[in-house]
Amino acid sequence: DSGLRFHYVAAGERGKPLMLLLHGFPEFWYSWRHQLREFKSDYRVVALDLRGYGETDAPPHKENYKLDCLIADIKDILESLGYNKCVLIGHDWGGMIAWLVAICYPEMVTKLIVVNFPHPSVFTEYILRHPSQLIKSGYYFFFQMPWFPEFMFTLNDFKVLKSLFTSQATGIGRKGCRLTAEDIEAYLYVFSQPGALTGPINHYRTLFSCLPLQNHEVIMPTLLLWGERDAFMEVEMAEITRIYVKNHFRLTILSEASHWLQQDQPDIVNKLIWTFLKEETKRKRE
Repeated sequence: DSGLRFHYVAAGERGKPLMLLLHGFPEFWYSWRHQLREFKSDYRVVALDLRGYGETDAPPHKENYKLDCLIADIKDILESLGYNKCVLIGHDWGGMIAWLVAICYPEMVTKLIVVNFPHPSVFTEYILRHPSQLIKSGYYFFFQMPWFPEFMFTLNDFKVLKSLFTSQATGIGRKGCRLTAEDIEAYLYVFSQPGALTGPINHYRTLFSCLPLQNHEVIMPTLLLWGERDAFMEVEMAEITRIYVKNHFRLTILSEASHWLQQDQPDIVNKLIWTFLKEETKRKRE
């Protein structure tokens, strides 16, 4: 309905159940490369470039990035792919969108899997009561400024972007599956295109007009995966999320993993997702 063109990468046969993957910031479909390979045996796996990212269209005005628009995008994409429901998986900002799609369009989500992002109501309530989380989310406020955040990312050959994934403070830890030179190159290629950072940062520029939520409940089986060494999100929010899920809820916290969990520990993440999906199928049969 938006008239935007969306770029996605798909694996697995058409007609198999849909697994839709929503990436975080500053990422694109490529952050799901391990999951595209893993789940194509049983699913039609589709990894999107969200609105404003990568090869997907980027409308120029920040109003075009309100959460309502982002939620509607997922509904439209599902229908365009010829499906009316999916297993929905989101990481980081894509996790925020996944929670909201599950709340607003529960009939479209058979199972919800979120990686390193709490229920949005937990996030907004927790951040107001915990200055330490407010500091960790300081970039949300920094991103409200026009043009300057984009400029900061480009300095020193995109040093900030590289260090997010590789530094000791925020990157994938020594026990993780570190990004290769080719992986970093893929990220740099996408985000060094002219204007490529404005769409992604615009997602944050509209955030305060959309929260808090009116509706909170999640009614489908939900798996929350969390890397405990996340530099941006406090792990306490993961446990509180349980309150809002009115169905089977499974939380797994990985002690040695970073914020970039599905790239950091792909084998463990894939195994946990399989267990959850199969456990749910078994539960239904019973």
